[in-house]
Amino acid sequence: MRFRLLLILTLGLLCPLLLSAAPAPSRPNVVFILVDDLRWNALGCMGDKIVQTPNIDRLAREGVLFKNMFVTTSICAVSRATALTGQWMRRHGISDFATGISDEKWKDTYPAQFRAAGYHSGFVGKYGVGNPAVTKARGASFDFWRGEPGQAGRFFIEPTDPTRKHKTAKMGDDALTFLTEAPKNKPFSLSISFNAVHARDHEKREYEPDSREEGLYDGIEIPLPKLATEEAFKRLPDFVQKSEGRNRWTWRFDEPQKAQDILHDYYRLITGMDREVGRILDTLAQQKIADNTVVIFTADNGYALADRGMADKWYAYEEDMRVALIIKDPRLPKARHGTTVDAMALNVDLAPTMLDLAGLPVPAAMQGRSLKPLLEGRTPADWRTEFFYEHHTKPDRIPPVEAVRTQRWKYIRWLAPNPITEELYNLESDPLEEKNLVGDPVYTSSLQALKERWAKLSTAAE
Repeated sequence: MRFRLLLILTLGLLCPLLLSAAPAPSRPNVVFILVDDLRWNALGCMGDKIVQTPNIDRLAREGVLFKNMFVTTSICAVSRATALTGQWMRRHGISDFATGISDEKWKDTYPAQFRAAGYHSGFVGKYGVGNPAVTKARGASFDFWRGEPGQAGRFFIEPTDPTRKHKTAKMGDDALTFLTEAPKNKPFSLSISFNAVHARDHEKREYEPDSREEGLYDGIEIPLPKLATEEAFKRLPDFVQKSEGRNRWTWRFDEPQKAQDILHDYYRLITGMDREVGRILDTLAQQKIADNTVVIFTADNGYALADRGMADKWYAYEEDMRVALIIKDPRLPKARHGTTVDAMALNVDLAPTMLDLAGLPVPAAMQGRSLKPLLEGRTPADWRTEFFYEHHTKPDRIPPVEAVRTQRWKYIRWLAPNPITEELYNLESDPLEEKNLVGDPVYTSSLQALKERWAKLSTAAE
């Protein structure tokens, strides 16, 4: 009896000590998947009835799908710099393909913040911010580096390689190497940047898929977008009609069969990338770390597939600036799995969101906002209802443009060296942006209000 009393008293004294010594919940791992030139609605979960993306669709069912996600500049290098820094182009200063992020500014990027907090950091795929020398030097900022400069080369590693390994599969392999070899005693941050589905300009086959996808979609006619018409092209300002987007349209869409060949290969590349996303998700499960790993999936910019008689991205129309975004945080209540968010999200939000979900402070230099409350089903009263868009890269080939996009309106302002030209669209009644309201006296006050918002938001982005 005395022994039992002594045992009870001892346990009573020890329990508080044992509880206080229990380890704190570990910080989550973070996997950030960035796809190149992925059209916003070219996924099953975004409404496409033809493309096969079962793994990305599974990610959407297990996570949260953002229906109104946009980039603040629609071109590879600038958008990637924005994702890294959480800043608009006019603040991070990357407006070309040669300049890199300085070491001083790098300290405030999400990879640097993760590494400083003790995370094992990795990068796989197309880095895309700076020339080859800049890219190579940036490898020292990661514990695991498989980053590549430019467009990351051809789709096949070596044209004469008898194994014919596709670059998408190679990047998937590198990601699995990181996941299986990462230290078990610390959290990790892995960025995977596929170079699919970016075209290889001037190659005989611009969107060459993995051999495993050859024949996929054969016999299926993939419809062009509703805006792939001569009428839509003629509504563009004349200097836009003569710009790079039209040149690339002639490479890919000026003949019906050529257009179908391009669309089939484009969809095949998407399905090949989806396969690698599935391998990554499966490896997280096999490593028994899926329950503590946040997965973020998005694209670096939108993409025109003959919309308005144009190809590629760059401009301020919806097909250029809108992208898909899926965030899976397994710590969220199951009731949030498979839900959608209508609030406006931007690529400047990616970096602060990753840090916030990991419980890390967000640097003051970041201009975006954490999407965490939206993930949790809460929309802050002061959440944005508009944003500023800018594009100034290669002004000799791509007309410089800025814009304000609100929930209802789109104001587009084409800049020098071309004549200042304005467009105004009511997105509620005209979601395809077909009727320019500039010049209609009914909308004079709306136009003036948006011009004032453009002036203020462009300054605020500095």
